[in-house]
Amino acid sequence: MKNKRSFKRAEKAEVCLLLEGTYPYVSGGVSAWVSHLLTEFPDVSFALVFMGSSPRDYGDPVYTLPDHVVYYEEFFIHDAVPKEAVRKIHQGDPQAFEQMELFHQALRDPLHPDLSGHLLRQILPLMEKGKSLDDAQFLYGKMSWDMITDYYERYSTDPSFTDYFWTVRMMHKPIWEIVNVSRQIIPAQIYHTVSTGYAGFLGALLHYRTGRPLLLSEHGIYTKERKIDLLQSTWLRDNRRFLEEDSTQVGYLQDLWVRFFESIGQMCYSASSSIISLFEQNRRRQIEDGAPEERTQVIPNGIDLQRFSALRAQRPESVPLVVALIGRVVPIKDIRTFIRAIFIATRRVPELQGWIIGGEGEDPEYAQECRSFASSLGILDVQCHFLGHQQVDRYYPRIGLLALSSISEGQPLVILEAYAAGVPVVVTDVGACRELVEGMTWEDRELGKAGAVVPIADPEAMAQAMIDLLTLPGGWQNAQSAAVARVSRYYDARIMEDHYRQLYTTLWQKPTEVFAEG
Repeated sequence: MKNKRSFKRAEKAEVCLLLEGTYPYVSGGVSAWVSHLLTEFPDVSFALVFMGSSPRDYGDPVYTLPDHVVYYEEFFIHDAVPKEAVRKIHQGDPQAFEQMELFHQALRDPLHPDLSGHLLRQILPLMEKGKSLDDAQFLYGKMSWDMITDYYERYSTDPSFTDYFWTVRMMHKPIWEIVNVSRQIIPAQIYHTVSTGYAGFLGALLHYRTGRPLLLSEHGIYTKERKIDLLQSTWLRDNRRFLEEDSTQVGYLQDLWVRFFESIGQMCYSASSSIISLFEQNRRRQIEDGAPEERTQVIPNGIDLQRFSALRAQRPESVPLVVALIGRVVPIKDIRTFIRAIFIATRRVPELQGWIIGGEGEDPEYAQECRSFASSLGILDVQCHFLGHQQVDRYYPRIGLLALSSISEGQPLVILEAYAAGVPVVVTDVGACRELVEGMTWEDRELGKAGAVVPIADPEAMAQAMIDLLTLPGGWQNAQSAAVARVSRYYDARIMEDHYRQLYTTLWQKPTEVFAEG
């Protein structure tokens, strides 16, 4: 695991943020949330740890770190193993591998009670460099080989041992890397992770190493999003024969990855003192996935109302016939459905335009597929425009609707920003989108609908909703009124900031935990 850049201006920090694949390299809702948090807490010293896949997957940082970030480190968990790392075969320590066997049996059941930390604390010291369960033992040890082959024979339904072997190595190698990383990070009073996954696992290790509290702010449900990624993956082959294959079933290797992420997610939940979700549906999902209910709470996103409400004065008198999708051009945003919806809508309202405002660097192949798809429909650069990553403030006054065609979301900040800027929305029925459009409570619903909610992957429904809002008398104006009222009443950033300041204060005052050995 290599790092590209780092700096250390202090020996300790008040809060250490653990960031996986987001700030400062990737734009998007989570990164914007992190940026806002840093901006609103200038009196707090922050350490930042960025975890990415590989250096080649990231360009220059999108964000500039503020001065009160006193420590920054980045690690890449899928770097190739250098040739000089290959060593002689290790025979292994039978007692240590007995502990590993117990731990892996617990991993097979993500809700296993021993994932509460007991087994992890037992094997953690053994996984460090030079110890009896270090990465060399995993990569080149005879007992590791025996365990992998035994598990393959006992559990695997995929006939290819080669695929199974390399999947297990790819899956587990970052765990050892993260164990070693956890020894390098400066001490902090609070460790704050914005996801489960690898960053959440690092947070659990830091909690058990230091005894300091771990705070989890989960914007989407990490395991759910990884499951979507895995089901869409082309690099995980299913080796069943053609006539044996049922396309509705998840392949064994995909299921292996899903259970892995569920397990390390449970470790993060167990180690966290407070577990935050953005809306009630996700809080219930966290509890189903093993989060202790008494530690969960909802803190909705909030935005700078003054910044975005000022944009309403710049709006033209007539509603622009422009529908903008603001977001990264990646598969989970289902850009192709938006493009198809624009194609359908422009057949009925020829002057309508579709703008895609978001970076294309995260998945260039998918971005090119989307451009090619728009071109095949004859609307690329005519009625469908790819504008790339932009400062959105100057675009909100120029659009009539915001559209999100995502197949998964948490509580999108971009919807709240659009509301404050006076822009209604058409969104898919994912995450908190419905409650943002229609309201959470009876009182909230009395404000009216701030747009339309449509099914996932239904371009016809999305196109019709766009047309109705933009052309039916009073439709757009009523939706705008509801949008402005809802965001002003419930999603002011100052409310969110107060909640997090209270959380930080409570966790700072929490005594350092001392964990019993063994």
